[in-house]
Amino acid sequence: MQKVSVIGAGTMGRGIAFACAAAGFSVVVQDIHEQSLNTCRAYVSKQFEKIGKTDAEANMIYTTELKQAAEDADLIIEAVLEVMELKISVFKELDRYAKPSAIMATNTSTLSPTEIGAQTSRPKQCIALHFFNPVPKMKLIEVICGLETSEDTIDACFQFGEALGKECVKINEFPGFAVSRMNCLIGNEAMTMVMEGVGSVQDIDKAMKLGLNHPMGPLELADLVGLDTRLRNMEYLYKTLGEKFRPCPILVKYVKAGWLGKKSGRGFYKYSQGASS
Repeated sequence: MQKVSVIGAGTMGRGIAFACAAAGFSVVVQDIHEQSLNTCRAYVSKQFEKIGKTDAEANMIYTTELKQAAEDADLIIEAVLEVMELKISVFKELDRYAKPSAIMATNTSTLSPTEIGAQTSRPKQCIALHFFNPVPKMKLIEVICGLETSEDTIDACFQFGEALGKECVKINEFPGFAVSRMNCLIGNEAMTMVMEGVGSVQDIDKAMKLGLNHPMGPLELADLVGLDTRLRNMEYLYKTLGEKFRPCPILVKYVKAGWLGKKSGRGFYKYSQGASS
């Protein structure tokens, strides 16, 4: 596996693209928006400057054309919005352009790789690779196997993760997988505690960091992920797993107000302009 394509140049996509390029892979980044590609290019350049590997940028190509991104890749990682219809549409198109041996992975945090892969001609080569934000720092990749995902595909993805310097865990598909399922519950309970007046946002986050040794508080983490993304995840888990995943009303209210977290400048915390870059 030498050539990786990343579909979607948002927060997760650009982090995945940088991690792959830093590990020596040839990388193509695709997005339908030129501005997103420009933002990704600036982010990647800054990260390479930090580690003193600016020459690695020569291994990266940016394009708005899905065919160009897909046709020569050994591994394609989709990192578009957490919307099933969108992911299926992207996978169907990728399936037409990708070479027969290519593995197609979704970076979904909750959705079914079985359902996504079933819309292609290669469900055995479809899988979910759940990276965590910020990708360059987070050591885990959840490798989520669909119903038909082959052992060869799983093995190749574990080898890919190792090449990135990550640890992989194999998770059999179930709504929310392992990390998102637990994380959404913790975050939702923290939001409920804020709503009930149990403690301030800062004190609840501090309690989790110092009392349970979490590196980041659950409310701070929700802001980083994006409250709109968290709400979509919660709505899916509520639909599939039941009442305990009902989204906290304060989360719904903040998203309606446009308080989406770090990327919008305000969520459970306030951020200065440019904090999301």
